[in-house]
Amino acid sequence: MNDGIGDGLVTGFGGGNGTTEPSPTDPVVAHLSRKQLHGSVCDPVLDTMNFLNEITHRHPEAISFAPGRPYDGFFDTEQIFTHIRRYLDHLADSGYSPARVRDTMFQYGPTAGLIRELIADSLRRDEHIDVPPESVVVTAGCQEAMFLAVRALISGPGDVLLVSSPCYVGITGAARLLDVALAAVDEGPDGFRCADLAAAIRAERSRGRRCRAFYLVPDHSNPSGNTVSTAERHALLDLAEREDFLILEDSPYRMVSPGPQLPTLKSLDRNRRVVHLGSFAKTLFPGARVGFVVADQVVADEAGGTALLADELTRIKSMVTVNTSPLGQAAAAGMLLAAEGRTSALNVDTSAYYGRAMRATLERLDACFPGGRIGPQDGSRDPGEPGAPTVRWNRPDGGFFLAVDVPFRADNAALDRSAREFGVIWTPMSYFHPQGGGEHRLRLSVSYLTEAEITEGIARLARFIEAESRIEAESRSAPDAHAH
Repeated sequence: MNDGIGDGLVTGFGGGNGTTEPSPTDPVVAHLSRKQLHGSVCDPVLDTMNFLNEITHRHPEAISFAPGRPYDGFFDTEQIFTHIRRYLDHLADSGYSPARVRDTMFQYGPTAGLIRELIADSLRRDEHIDVPPESVVVTAGCQEAMFLAVRALISGPGDVLLVSSPCYVGITGAARLLDVALAAVDEGPDGFRCADLAAAIRAERSRGRRCRAFYLVPDHSNPSGNTVSTAERHALLDLAEREDFLILEDSPYRMVSPGPQLPTLKSLDRNRRVVHLGSFAKTLFPGARVGFVVADQVVADEAGGTALLADELTRIKSMVTVNTSPLGQAAAAGMLLAAEGRTSALNVDTSAYYGRAMRATLERLDACFPGGRIGPQDGSRDPGEPGAPTVRWNRPDGGFFLAVDVPFRADNAALDRSAREFGVIWTPMSYFHPQGGGEHRLRLSVSYLTEAEITEGIARLARFIEAESRIEAESRSAPDAHAH
């Protein structure tokens, strides 16, 4: 029997089992060998979200700290029509005829985007990033912005993309789809350290590879929640200049975090070393699928002509998505126009909400694990007992995520038990380590839950951690079955 897992493309007849002689009326069914498909289809990176979705679907009653989604309570369906109408009025006020307004909405539109001027204005007002609109490419979410930047910058097998690890799976997925060599720069306990990146660049050079770009989320990163200090930001820009590489800055959580933020790398960039990847998914709404990339680097050709890197990204985009949805751009533009370009003004309430959610999560962790030790959930363990297992976590001051260290393997099997037996879902941090690591850490996302759900969810999580830690301790103390 041919099950379609052979070395080539095979065809089966008579019901597709390939065991009977074909008749003239039998359909010909093609069976593909997975070995002949691109290797990314079997890559674990591309399966991580599928597994989380499966767990969530299987246990709908569980409280989930997994999705990094904006809170639904801030959305109103009727607002979509208001946003689009505001942009249509803006076009009319700018001198567009009714026919041109119609074509702007219904036709494909410019590949580089309809709303580049509005985005450039917003960046000046919100982030002190002063770039011409021509350096902006409007993308189908930030994921496309990553894809375009990586495709353009990594030109051959001698080039390597470095990433701060743990890192957002979107960048590792893009690298895998593009067959781009990737190397991880592990974060320290307090986050990214420029000295580690410098060492990684030297190591790659010794292997004959050149660092073309370095990707990081400098503010309240996904997944760890860490923020790069001001000193490290300046050191990173200096290193990029010395070692001749570009920085891919992805920072979607700034405007939805409470309090003043550190300067973006792009606002500090004096030598065009930073390609800024942007998204309105968190600040406006993810369904619009509007992101952008700021690429003001100058590209010279052999004939002496020059263009912006944005122009080259636009050429690639024309063969990927052709253009970004005009309706999505119109909805995003309407929101920007309502706030005179300031996404910070649109997110006063949301940033306060997410700040309260993060504080509530940290307070509940403090209460459930005093001093970081596993408390006596059932009265059987003294939290002050020497050698008692500990749980540690960082304390982000913004963003959606934090990381928790646990004394057992936080893998898919543990996640399944957590959802099934304790009714709480989280994300294994090992998902975010492209070259291994994070086996004893988990990520919590606080953005999608109410404070009441957070209180109950952390209580469930504490019970799960206590139970798993007890099992781990017992397995370690049990006599070795093979000792005798």
